[in-house]
Amino acid sequence: MEISFGSEVEAKLGQIASQNGKKPDEFVRDMVTTYLDHDEWFRREVGKGLASLDQGKFVSEEEVRRQMQQILRS
Repeated sequence: MEISFGSEVEAKLGQIASQNGKKPDEFVRDMVTTYLDHDEWFRREVGKGLASLDQGKFVSEEEVRRQMQQILRS
């Protein structure tokens, strides 16, 4: 697979890759892999949340507010 970027994007990519001790193509592969892994995790977690809602398991808005206030006070 080949992907073309404009010269500005290629320059930024080269600079950032270099700062991370990688070649641009290696850096892009790592970024895409990280993105795909995160996307898979996110979709799985959303699925779990939706399944919980379907089962009637949820936290009320009042409980969320209480927990957030408690966290913010800590």
